[in-house]
Amino acid sequence: MKTALKLLAAGMVASVALSARADITIGVVLSLTGPASGLGIPVNNGFKLWPDAIAGEKLKLVVLDDATDPSTGVKNTRRLVTEDKVDLILGSSTTPISVAMADVAAESGTLQIAISPPPLPPGKDTWTFRMAHSAGVIAHKMVEHMKKHGVKTVGFLGYTDAYGESWLKDFGAKAEPAGIKVAAVERFQRTDTSVTGQALKLVAANPDAILVVASGSGAAMPHRALIERGYKGRIYQTHAAASRDLMRVGGKDVEGGYVVSGPATVAEQLPDGNPSKKAALDYVQRYDKLFGAGMRNQFAAHTYDTLLVLQKIVPVALQKGKPGTKEFRAALRDAMEHFGPLAVSQGVLNYTATDHWGFTDDSAVVLKVVNGDWQVEQ
Repeated sequence: MKTALKLLAAGMVASVALSARADITIGVVLSLTGPASGLGIPVNNGFKLWPDAIAGEKLKLVVLDDATDPSTGVKNTRRLVTEDKVDLILGSSTTPISVAMADVAAESGTLQIAISPPPLPPGKDTWTFRMAHSAGVIAHKMVEHMKKHGVKTVGFLGYTDAYGESWLKDFGAKAEPAGIKVAAVERFQRTDTSVTGQALKLVAANPDAILVVASGSGAAMPHRALIERGYKGRIYQTHAAASRDLMRVGGKDVEGGYVVSGPATVAEQLPDGNPSKKAALDYVQRYDKLFGAGMRNQFAAHTYDTLLVLQKIVPVALQKGKPGTKEFRAALRDAMEHFGPLAVSQGVLNYTATDHWGFTDDSAVVLKVVNGDWQVEQ
């Protein structure tokens, strides 16, 4: 990787400095260790697809490990804005940590591009934009599919944190007008190794479908628990589960399960008219070449899409200030609200002054696990 990189992970510092200095400094906070490392590591891998410069300005990445801990994420973010004087912040790959980081971004007047979907109250996301789909966008496609297949009642099995709670709220808001009722709700911690009690309660309630809200390889455990306790209905997962880890860990138990996500991981299956097909194909071909056939994932796709966004906003910001200045940081934020619509590998982004989520409702696709692989549902 030609981009100058400073990596702090688990207390160890590794530095790659291939240029004397970098003009644009980007601070990155990811879960490279801990329970959510399955999200952060592929995001970090995605930086290997980046060039070493944008608009003629060299890039410097300062990557810090939050260890899947919000307090560490906040500490890292403060270091980035006070010591490293970064021009913008990327992260975290984990929703609760992105929420915690947002206050530091706002206080310092530094653009935060969250790689996860932090549900911030109105007015709290002035400096924060999401690179992951909102729960509402994914739920929109999920509810369409449920309605098509006659689902009337849904059980909820999800994380107790901000990601789980935002999903419960946003899914309910989409499901109720469609005549779908959330009939039973069970929660669990990210660190839990069993959800037997919750699974038994949901199986006893016998809803038409169950929505599992979990991430990475951790999404396989609750899915398997439901199957092992005899659940026969449809099981849906969110975009945080759109990883091959779901199939690797879940095995035959996740066969026939549904995951709703962005289209990047199934680029070859997209119709030619899909606006994301070109970017998605470029992403998967380059990523698989580096990391092996079939290794593409939606988390690294967010890194790829972030690059496409930066290639739009950096030239605009450079007209108003130099890297390292308050004017440049403010110009980057302002440019985020005006560059769209832009087709990226995960859908179509169109940020505005009142919408810092970006992705349009037609960005998501429904995937079904068939013979250990993804199959796009038409």
